[in-house]
Amino acid sequence: MELFFTILILACLYSFVSPDFQGDALFALKSSLNASSDQLSDWNQNQVNPCTWSKITCDDNSNVLMVSLSNMGFAGTLTPRLGVLMHLNTLSLQGNGITGKIPEALGNLTSLTMLDLEKNRLSGEIPASLGNLNNLQFLFLSQNNLTGSIPESLSGLPNLINLQLALNDLTGKVPDSFFSDNHLNCGLNFSHRCVSDSEGSPSKSKTGLMIGIVGGFLGIILLGGFMLFFWRGRHKGYKREIFVDVAGEVDRRIPFGQLRRFAWRELQLSTDNFSEKNVLGQGGFGKVYKGVLNDSTKVAVKRLTDYESPGGDAAFQREVEMISVAVHKNLLRLIGFCTTPTERLLVYPYMQNLSVAYRLRELKPGESVLTWPTRKRVALGTARGLEYLHEHCSPKIIHRDVKAANVLLDEDFEAVVGDFGLAKLVDVRKTNVTTQVRGTMGHIAPEYLSTGKSSEKTDVFGYGIMLLEIVTGQRAIDFSRLEEEDDVLLLDHVKKLQREKRLDAIVDRNLHRNYNMDEVEMMIQVALLCTQGSPEDRPAMSEVVRMLEGEGLAERWEEWQHVEVTRRQEYDRLQRRFDWGEDSIYNQDAVELSGGR
Repeated sequence: MELFFTILILACLYSFVSPDFQGDALFALKSSLNASSDQLSDWNQNQVNPCTWSKITCDDNSNVLMVSLSNMGFAGTLTPRLGVLMHLNTLSLQGNGITGKIPEALGNLTSLTMLDLEKNRLSGEIPASLGNLNNLQFLFLSQNNLTGSIPESLSGLPNLINLQLALNDLTGKVPDSFFSDNHLNCGLNFSHRCVSDSEGSPSKSKTGLMIGIVGGFLGIILLGGFMLFFWRGRHKGYKREIFVDVAGEVDRRIPFGQLRRFAWRELQLSTDNFSEKNVLGQGGFGKVYKGVLNDSTKVAVKRLTDYESPGGDAAFQREVEMISVAVHKNLLRLIGFCTTPTERLLVYPYMQNLSVAYRLRELKPGESVLTWPTRKRVALGTARGLEYLHEHCSPKIIHRDVKAANVLLDEDFEAVVGDFGLAKLVDVRKTNVTTQVRGTMGHIAPEYLSTGKSSEKTDVFGYGIMLLEIVTGQRAIDFSRLEEEDDVLLLDHVKKLQREKRLDAIVDRNLHRNYNMDEVEMMIQVALLCTQGSPEDRPAMSEVVRMLEGEGLAERWEEWQHVEVTRRQEYDRLQRRFDWGEDSIYNQDAVELSGGR
């Protein structure tokens, strides 16, 4: 019996530490693609969960949803072990040099909506098993070395709307059954016509030609009428908020995974025409509106105002894709986006407890104050979210505006960092090197203000100021402190009270002394370490996480105190010299004036 329990316990422990079957499959893919040492270097075979790996997107339950490995120069083959990724909806491997056959096992990926394998060197026949992918909408296999005929099973795919097979060695023609239930787009360069034999007779071809000519003529008339109506409408003073989605603007081949492209009209209706009563907040990137979609889902719609020209659309989409890849419990998940010739909008989940800043300083009567345990949890969650952006995203993402207003709270008051990546998103369209400072005064690191160059250490500085907001409940800049002849900057104010050992005067009065003084002191120490003048002296966010968890803070704080005392003594010495110089000049003038007349 004891042996039985021992085996059972060991089995349970193994289940906790053994690699995820998804991770095994993805690592097998890395091996089969012959990835070099500098490719997918963070794909660790011994890591339990692959959701922190680059190029991988997961849902909240750690199910792999998207694998995007486009244009990375792989030259290996595809492993059949991919067939275990049952939740995968996007597999994008285009633009590599992958050889071998398309595995039959890909037919097991029943959640797949897009399979993009174009521009590789794949050979053999198209597997008939792909006919099992009932959710598949986009199948891109063009520019390979595929042979044989097109499987009849593909004609049974109920949701397939785009099939690209051009520039292969396929034989035969597209089966007639492809056109019985849907309007399939086979691509403009397909070597065989996307029509069945029954549509190929001369009489029907002439009829189709006539219909095409008449339809084209009517289309030109309608287009001309629409343009005239639109021109007259603009000159009659139509409001800027009224737009029409441009036909064909959606490029469905961009692998956005679970991202949704919203229509302008849909977001306009959900926010009651972007009514001011639905404004949740406003910042440097634009206003955020509360919206309710047709399925009653509540969303937050950010309408970007720092937008310059339609020429940046491709860059905007690339940056949106980059933001969407950052998936972490402490990062705000991007649901979708909307683009028109004059608008850029991002759609996020609605956070019912709003922001940390709101909960600290803008509470309405009857709303509860953030407790000290909640504030500690918010501080640690925010640090973990920033650590993920800096150290686990490829390329890393620098927030550039870390503050309490950009940390949101979900229904459980867990910290969710928002607005990350937006600075790059709006700056990427500019042709010159960006030196515009993004951020909020009082939160901006000194080196960023002076040079315009940001790094992850500028985020660390902003995080330190945010910690002080959490402890004190005060703003980073408060001119009302001038009335008490105190420091305007919260950082200087806290440093002064800390030197005077008046920590009780630092803590938010709304806490009514319901806090642990040792924990308050620890958080202030971390904040002051994060806000050191030199970026090289500030800790990385991974170190901040460890210090908040109680590891390594004492050593860093002792070192900081030594440096700070020395710096303070030097400052006082210079100040005394300056005061003495003033006195000397004053006394000299007095002597001269009192001399003989």
